[in-house]
Amino acid sequence: MLRKIGKILLALLGIVVVLVSVGAIWAANTPVPVDPPILDADSGTGSIAAVSAISGLLREFPPMNTPADNQVTDERAELGRQLFFDPILSAENDMSCATCHHPDRGFSNGEVAGRTGRNVPTLWNVGYAQFLQWDGSMDSLESQALTPLTHADEMAANLDEMASELTAIPAYQAMFDEAYGGDVSAETVTYALAAFQRTLVTKLSPFDRYAQGDRDALTPEQRRGLALFRSGATRCFECHAAPTFADDTFRVIGVPSGDLGRAAVADDGMEGAFKVPTLRNIALTAPYMHDGSMETLEEVVEFYADGGGRAHDLSGIDPFVSGFDLSEQEQEDMVAFLYALTDESTLPAIPGTALSGLPSIVRYNNPDRRTVLSFNTARTGGYALPDREPTTIMISPDDDVQAKVDDALPGDTILFEYGIYHERVATDVNGLTFEGIANGAGEYPIFDGQGTLSEAFIASGSDFKIGKLHVRNYTDNGILVEGAKNVHIYDIISEDTGTYGIYPTKSTNVLVERVVASGVNDAAIYAGQCRDVIVRDSEVFGSVLGIELENTLNGAAYNNYAHDNSLGIFVVVLPQLTAKISRNSQIYDNVVVNNNIPNFADEGMAAALVPPGVGILSLAADNVEIYNNEIRDHRTAGVAIFSLTAGFDINEIDVGPNPEDNYVHDNIFSNNGYDPVASVADLGIPVGDTLWDGSGWNNRFDEPDAQHGFPLLMPNEDWGMRRKRVHWHFLNRLVSMLE
Repeated sequence: MLRKIGKILLALLGIVVVLVSVGAIWAANTPVPVDPPILDADSGTGSIAAVSAISGLLREFPPMNTPADNQVTDERAELGRQLFFDPILSAENDMSCATCHHPDRGFSNGEVAGRTGRNVPTLWNVGYAQFLQWDGSMDSLESQALTPLTHADEMAANLDEMASELTAIPAYQAMFDEAYGGDVSAETVTYALAAFQRTLVTKLSPFDRYAQGDRDALTPEQRRGLALFRSGATRCFECHAAPTFADDTFRVIGVPSGDLGRAAVADDGMEGAFKVPTLRNIALTAPYMHDGSMETLEEVVEFYADGGGRAHDLSGIDPFVSGFDLSEQEQEDMVAFLYALTDESTLPAIPGTALSGLPSIVRYNNPDRRTVLSFNTARTGGYALPDREPTTIMISPDDDVQAKVDDALPGDTILFEYGIYHERVATDVNGLTFEGIANGAGEYPIFDGQGTLSEAFIASGSDFKIGKLHVRNYTDNGILVEGAKNVHIYDIISEDTGTYGIYPTKSTNVLVERVVASGVNDAAIYAGQCRDVIVRDSEVFGSVLGIELENTLNGAAYNNYAHDNSLGIFVVVLPQLTAKISRNSQIYDNVVVNNNIPNFADEGMAAALVPPGVGILSLAADNVEIYNNEIRDHRTAGVAIFSLTAGFDINEIDVGPNPEDNYVHDNIFSNNGYDPVASVADLGIPVGDTLWDGSGWNNRFDEPDAQHGFPLLMPNEDWGMRRKRVHWHFLNRLVSMLE
């Protein structure tokens, strides 16, 4: 009997061995899921500043969203123009595209809601958009054109009958011959309409002339409004960035309409999220918002100042819509700037009679055009730089600082005498150096916002340098640099500056060194959507995040001291931003100690999701190398690598969510993971010097002396690909069982 039981047990053991072996063979030869590859050139990182003699505001327009088989030609665009204004495209021959997209109304229609229940968006610069419709349900102008053509509440066309009617008109047949080789069909109609719409480009507004160097193209009110638009207080530029002043992302701003928005067309779309529209020619397209519920730009500015839907107790509002305080004059300045985005220099001619013989649309005398003229009263015309060599401009605390900065030209150096300045300074001139002159005790000049000003410096000029200053007590940021190339920030003390201390964004070739930054509710030193960034020889403390590299390509942080924050160093890719990757960062030779303070980030901000007590966190970032750091005394983990899907719920995830090819090696660990915060402890997994949620591919940990948390067995550099696959598949099966 015992012998029989023994044989049965041996047989069962054999079966288990066979099953495990088969599983291992399957795992070794089964590919692991990887994020879609994105080329560096397509990553959206870094500056798009154009070559300019004076201004960093001049930006390169992105490539048109044009399919290879419908490149714009004069013949196709002209055919599209004729079709756009011709009612023959509709079933009853009573409606054209221009009925709802009227050129005299900014290619909108002036109605609260269109026939589809949403406000009609403008067509200006629509050729640059990657997503179309308020909900982003279309990805090309060609496909989008079919919707109004066939929608029962719009043109309701029978496509075959429409093509037959057009073929019967000799003038149209001749134009189709030239444009599309004689093919008259629903497809070529949509192609021609798309080609015409790609010619609706506005690039010569007062703002554009100002960005090109015409310093008198904006009124003083508009220049002040531009500074507010770019400030960290309003953060308008985060979603409405030059040159298009639009973005192919989806945001929940909280207009209380009940419209599902993106959630109705995308499985992971957030309810109430809508595409960020362009602000170009916004003064001509009232009413505003996806439902047309706001009649004036003043009402729109007030809505954002109140925090969007937060004022209606709505949840899930985008973190960029957090509200701000503006004086009555500042609100007027902001609206004045929005009027400076108006340009109708390429307004197409409206046919009096369509080629079909049907009447075209009736012209409309838009009163908003007169209002635009009343706002845009600055001088227009050419501009020539004064003929002088670069100079040094001395500024004292008694001076009108902004006025003196406005006189600066490329190559100038602005020196601040020692003292206390209660100022906010904005500049967009290329090639400027701002530097403080220390007193006899080695103390830097102080810019003190007194808890009321949004930031000390806003800059967008390339080849920008700023150093040897002390900034404190600002409500939003210390130093903000946006859209620049070649940025050097050095020898700065930044304390209690709101959201960020040092804040370069959408910039290329950034060096931050010898900075001491503290006391902010996000990142003390932050580089977002940048390319080629170095942060070195700096100290960060008393903040939620010490150093953050967000959606940045080619970052490095070394020789820094990150202590007493919630999280020491953070490398991350976040969704719904222009830049779609965080890749190729090196974190080395840093001292990262005791980052355990409670997370005090504002609710709704991405930083609020970070668990306290972590030394270095790579969240969905790729190719991050973490080495030669001293990492100690963290309650949750020394180094953590996690997926973006691990509890992240801020908006639709349009980036690769998995951390891939991260390499952790040769660090010095001690006393990490001794008392994990509840959000991690509740996972029921061990913590320690290292922590990995098992997501992503080819992450390696060469830390033989470390006390590993989860998983206890970490893949290292010496493992072959087959062994890594086996480990990954079994690990993720275990993770799925724990969920």
